[in-house]
Order: sequence, then C-alpha cells, then structure tokens
Amino acid sequence: MNLDLTDKKAIVCGSTQGIGKATAIELAQLGANVTLVARNEQKLQETVKTLDSSKGQQHSYVVADFENPEEVKRQLEAYLQQQETVHILVNNTGGPPGGPIAEAKQEEFLKAINMHLINNHQLVQLVLPLMKKAGYGRILNIVSTSVKEPIPGLGVSNTTRGAVASWAKTMASELGPFGITVNNVLPGSTKTGRIYSLIENRAQKAGRDKAEVQKEMEEAIPARRFAEPEEVAAAAAFLASPAAAYITGVSLAVDGGRTGCL
Repeated sequence: MNLDLTDKKAIVCGSTQGIGKATAIELAQLGANVTLVARNEQKLQETVKTLDSSKGQQHSYVVADFENPEEVKRQLEAYLQQQETVHILVNNTGGPPGGPIAEAKQEEFLKAINMHLINNHQLVQLVLPLMKKAGYGRILNIVSTSVKEPIPGLGVSNTTRGAVASWAKTMASELGPFGITVNNVLPGSTKTGRIYSLIENRAQKAGRDKAEVQKEMEEAIPARRFAEPEEVAAAAAFLASPAAAYITGVSLAVDGGRTGCL
C-alpha cells in the first residue's frame, strides 16, 4: 500500500490544536511538506517545530483568521503566488456554538456558513490550478457525523455541516477527471477542546456532574470511549495518500460506531 507523501505539498487549516494539528503531524510523518494555517502566530511557530522533517521537508505557516473569509483569501492568495504546486488541502476550523435551531439567529448561520462553506470553497478555487498542473489532488474536509445524523442541540452546526457535505459531493464529481479527490472525514466525539466544552455546557444546563455526563456519552459509543485526535488524523492521512486515489465523494465516519445509520 502506497502511503508515501514524499515531495507532496499539503496545506492544513486549523492546525495548531486538536484534529487539525494531529493531521498536520501525520502528513509530515508520511513525508509531506506541510503549511499550517491558523490565526495564532505563536502557536503556529510552536507547531511547526513539532513536525517531522526527517525526509528533508520544509514546513511553513500562514496566519489567517477563519472568521474573516476575506483575510483568509488574501493571505492564502499571497502565499500561493510563491508556490509551484499544492497536492493536499485539509479544510478544518472550529465548529459553531451549540443551541436549539429554533432559537438560532440569522447572524449565527451567516457566520458559520462563512467560516466553513465559503472558506472551503475559496481555498479550493485557489489551489485547483496547482493541483491540476500536478495531476494529483486531495481535498479533505474535516466535518462531523451530523452530516449523517443531526446531533441534538447543535442546530447551526448540523445545518452548516450538511451544506459542506453536499458541496463536497458535487465538487468530487466535477474534479474526478483531473485526478483530484474530494472527501469528508466525519469525526465523532473526539478528545478536543470542543467536546469538553459541550460536556460542560450540558452539565451546567442539566445541573449534573461533568464526569457523569461524559460517562453517559462514552457509553453511547460502541467503542465505549472518545477518539484520540490521532485516530481521526490517520483516516485523513490515508485519504490524502496515493493509496486512496479511487476514493472520492465519500463521507467517512470516524466515530467508534456511534452513528446510527449506514
């Protein structure tokens, strides 16, 4: 199985923590030259130092805030003008706050759509010419299992994630002839700041102990535990590899069996 990413150029968004950081580390271990994208320059500098460069890779970073799509486009456009090619794009950023959909404000939907769908779309448009030139492209979107089964209490997130999944499926059909794949990785409950924030919110609203809420959530998962970020990253790295050349338009749940549908 060919998992070698030597000489491949990868851009990983939201890559200073959680799943994004784990994915950047995994891609570097497979030989890729990785460019990190996030808003905190200090954390970007710290993360770059953790990336494997044993195969002579050159890693870098771009500072951009995904709450500002115009800034993201401007910063990545400037960066890409200096690059000969890009092979892998990992779209990833923090999820919208929780809450019932009936109480969601229009501004919440607009912000979430901008952070996820609009940023994903404009980044794909920027890297497409370079991927077509290379004859190799892997576009990966870190989304959520809510694509398959809406999660209670995450109304805005459910809506936005579904839009991203449909966008990606459509994009996969159009880009297949160019050797470019488009896939979604759907993390279930994963040991990141977001899951512990959700646990805290649920515990506060119900007047329950956080440990009790977490145990209940874990017991609802067939694997009886939350995922490690590295386990989600491993799935993303496989889809970025040459071995996954015939897999496109897929939404792959990495959830310990929790999602209740095929």
